[in-house]
This record gives sequence, C-alpha cells and structure tokens, in this order.
Amino acid sequence: MNKEFISALEQLATEKGIGYDVLLEAIEAALISAYKRNFNTAQNVRVDINRETGAFKVYARKTVVEEVLDPRLEISLEAARQINPQYQLGDVVELEVTPKDFGRIAAQTAKQVVTQRIREAERGVIYEMFVDREEDIITGIVQRQDHRFVYVDLGKTEALLPLNEVMPTERLQPGERIKAYITKVEKTTKGPQIFLSRNHPGLLKRLFELEVPEIYEGIVEIKSVAREAGTRSKIAVYSHVPEVDPVGACVGQKGSRVQNVVNELKDEKIDIVRWSDDPQEFVANALSPSKVVSVTLYPEEKIARVVVPDYQLSLAIGKEGQNARLAAKLTGWKIDIKSESQAAELARAEKEQQEGESQQPATADESESAGE
Repeated sequence: MNKEFISALEQLATEKGIGYDVLLEAIEAALISAYKRNFNTAQNVRVDINRETGAFKVYARKTVVEEVLDPRLEISLEAARQINPQYQLGDVVELEVTPKDFGRIAAQTAKQVVTQRIREAERGVIYEMFVDREEDIITGIVQRQDHRFVYVDLGKTEALLPLNEVMPTERLQPGERIKAYITKVEKTTKGPQIFLSRNHPGLLKRLFELEVPEIYEGIVEIKSVAREAGTRSKIAVYSHVPEVDPVGACVGQKGSRVQNVVNELKDEKIDIVRWSDDPQEFVANALSPSKVVSVTLYPEEKIARVVVPDYQLSLAIGKEGQNARLAAKLTGWKIDIKSESQAAELARAEKEQQEGESQQPATADESESAGE
C-alpha cells in the first residue's frame, strides 16, 4: 500500500458515503487476521496504517510479567526495561514484527475489505432508501418469474412480488412497467429485500392519491377502501371543503382520473361513494350503483337491514354477492338486503304472528283465576 492507495481510498469513501477512518480500521482488522493465518501465529498483534503515506507495520503486543510462561504473549520485566526503562509490571510492550513479504498479502486483503465494505455500504444505502417507503407506491419493470416470485427491477435493486400478491386477472410480462405497493422492507445478510403487492387495498388508495390533487392536498380524504383485486373495488371519500365534491374530484373530467386508475389495475371496476358519519346514509351510499329505499340499523348485532326496489335487488346484491360483500367491508356493517315485496311480505308475516300470539286462548290457570 502507498500514498496513491490512500488517495484512492479517500475518494472512494467520499463517493460511497463510507467513513474513511472506518474503512482503514476495517483494513487493519483484516490484516491482523491475514497475518495470523499466513504466518501461523497466535501472537497478540496490532496493525497500524499510516494515514498519510499508506505504510503499514505489524506490532506484537506482549504483557510485562515477572515470569514468562508464553513468550508469544508475555515479556519479562528485565527484557522490557532494555527497550524502555520506564516499563512496569502489567504494561504492554509493542515490538515490530512486520514480515518482509507481507506487502502482497496486505494489498490483496485491503482490496477484499474495500470491496466488501463498498458492497455493504451500497446495501445500507438501498435499505435506507426504501425502509421509509413501506406502505407507499413504486414503479418498476418486470424482469422474470419463477414458482414463487415475480422479480421487479426498481433501478438500484430488485424487488420481490409474491405470486399470491399478483392480481388473479393479470399476466405480467417481462419488460412490462407496473406500479406496486411496498408491503415490507427487510434487512438480510444478502442485502435488503423489498416485498411488493398488486392486491393490497393500499395500492388503490395510493393510485388515487397520485391522480387526484385534492387527495394529496388533504382537501378530499379516502375514508375506507374495500377491494377484490382484479374484479371490483369500492372507496369511500369525504371532502373537508363543502364546495368540493369528493366523488366528482375522484372521477375527474369525463372520468379521466378514475379511468387512469382502472387502466393501471387492468380494468378493475371501481365504485366511488360518498362517506357519511351517519351509518344509515353511508350504508345506502355503499350499495351504489343500486338505489336504496330504507336502511334499518341493529347496532348491537352491527346489522343493517336494507330495502331496495324489486327491480334493483340483483344489482344491490351483485354478481355472486360481490356488491353487498364489498359494501359490508367498506362500512363495517353486516348487510341484509331485501326487495320491497320481500320486506312487505316479511312485515305481514311478523304482524300476523304478533296478532296470533295476542289472540291465543287463556291457559287453565288463567281461567281459574278469572273465575275466582
């Protein structure tokens, strides 16, 4: 190692954001191991690298004792005082033991340490870059796929999109540019691992934040999201400014804003409904596009009984119950949907039952007490 090496090391440390002294200390520690390994010694040694010239020296460190039991680790008081009369028992004496042919080993070791530290530093930078982006959205390019993951290139690193986090309706192709939701960032021995999702409801929320400036600015708020990835979703929105229509803001002019989200999610159908702090109104809105006649709440059971026009029953329930299921997820209420005719028939049956109970003949005990 020489002065040019030190200059290159300083420049490299600055470029990669690694502490220069930290790098030299790591090289010194590695040289100690290399010395012991190559010269088959168990001595307690220290390596010193001159910060200006790059010259290095190896020192054996020996403790001053009255009686030497292990000459590799100990030195007698008499021998120590021949070096310096000031030494006392228990002091540590350093003797230079730099081998003549240690230069090649030192250079090779230093190169390995620098390479390793640069790799660790780059991994650390990447981890710090992404750890604060959990629950955020990111754009990447599909690289390849195996039986577990789709590998997505994020530029400086590669992220993992588990196959069960890919939308059931999509087939991702190499080279395709996609947006995904960062679910987790982990630090591992092989570097940071970034996990993505295309199924997560958070992806839908983040996409609307990108498309709708009113959401980003805090004027419009997404209160809740219910999603069945690839097929249909519902979002409930609320405006903190009365003059701003939250649904209209999310739909955009001629539906442009919501259409951009739909395109990114491969034609996933999206219902945008107005949130309300009145549960009856919110449940009615959540069943959009179906019209609702009435909503009756049973708070103890957290059940909402909804009546819709006869011709809207199938629309309210949705294909395979999807509309009702998403509305329930969105509102947090179990929803029981009846058509007007079904509700009328149910009400009539309940009324007849009540009348029947009130007209039942008195029991024997009641008759006797009446006679008395």
